[in-house]
Amino acid sequence: MSIRPVSIVGIGQVEVVKASPKRLRELGAMATRLAMADAGVEQVDALFAGNMLSDELQGQKHVAALIADQAGLAGVEALEVKAATATGAAALRMAYFAVASGEADLAIAVGVEKMSEGVPTPAMAKALDAEYELPQGATLISRNAELMRLYLERYQVPEEAFVNFAVNAHRNARHNPLALFRNKRVTARDVLASRLISPPLRLLDCAPICDGAAAVILAPRSEARAYSDQPVHILASSVATDRFRVQDRQDPLWLEAAYLSAQAAFRRANIHRNDVSLFEAHDAFSIMTCLLLEAVGYAKPGQGWRLAADDEIRLRGRVPISTLGGLKARGHPIGATALYQTCEIVLQLTERAGKSQVPNASIAMLQSVGGAASTVLTHLFGV
Repeated sequence: MSIRPVSIVGIGQVEVVKASPKRLRELGAMATRLAMADAGVEQVDALFAGNMLSDELQGQKHVAALIADQAGLAGVEALEVKAATATGAAALRMAYFAVASGEADLAIAVGVEKMSEGVPTPAMAKALDAEYELPQGATLISRNAELMRLYLERYQVPEEAFVNFAVNAHRNARHNPLALFRNKRVTARDVLASRLISPPLRLLDCAPICDGAAAVILAPRSEARAYSDQPVHILASSVATDRFRVQDRQDPLWLEAAYLSAQAAFRRANIHRNDVSLFEAHDAFSIMTCLLLEAVGYAKPGQGWRLAADDEIRLRGRVPISTLGGLKARGHPIGATALYQTCEIVLQLTERAGKSQVPNASIAMLQSVGGAASTVLTHLFGV
């Protein structure tokens, strides 16, 4: 089956906050309507909603239809999509398929999360193996701490090896008016002085709990300029999986799913990783950012941390990441995260990122990690 090239023609983001007074449905509908207004449309054919935690924290399932109704879109196809902590990217992929296949001419991918209501950590832990890992008390935090500990031991890197991932993200977030930590300065000393959450993982190695919503509207590339004078094209969308449990993998420090999905995306788009102007990595934890850089090929195993230490991840560096704050400093409202990143990529590729603008940005990559990298989605974008 042939597929149509697909473009982004509208974006919508709400401010990321620690605890929003708005209800889940209101946040989702607000991002949806902002994206529709940006594209200049009053109706769409389909809506795909990403949300990980509302059934646990708000007691609410069936979120896509709820958002469609609240946004005044009752009657459209509306389906919820989940892929654990990569849920927003999964919603984007489903919206992409809907337009690429011709099933929809206009599709919305929207993500929303209200993590402030309830206790999210045990709910997030259900992205791990409920039969074999959860009874041992495993969480996403503990799994990432184990990876970081193994990395430090295997490669004998210094204690401060990872600090600049957080420093870079917070520096960039200061120019993002929607970022949770836009007013927070973070130094290397601050990172090292922050409290240990699960040794050696510190507080400032971790993305925060927060609320937010973001959305994008997709259209066929052949019609994109009817809606936007600056459409951004989706060059590739791919997904791969690894062994579900970290301990079952041949090498826990090699993210096979990230490698496979990146390679598939590069082949489909016919581009090399060195063509990428910016990389919006899933920096929920500093160690995960490091491992993604290695899996994609920007550094050899055991060397990813040097990209941060040597300032190669800055806006004018070799591999700019977290350009508007990333999960670490913009915030990580899970269902919305990849869609915030997509909106930010659109701003970068259309030269609207202000003081966080990457010079001459033309191609961007987004990777989203589900669970302990059991699932990784890669999207490539261009102008």
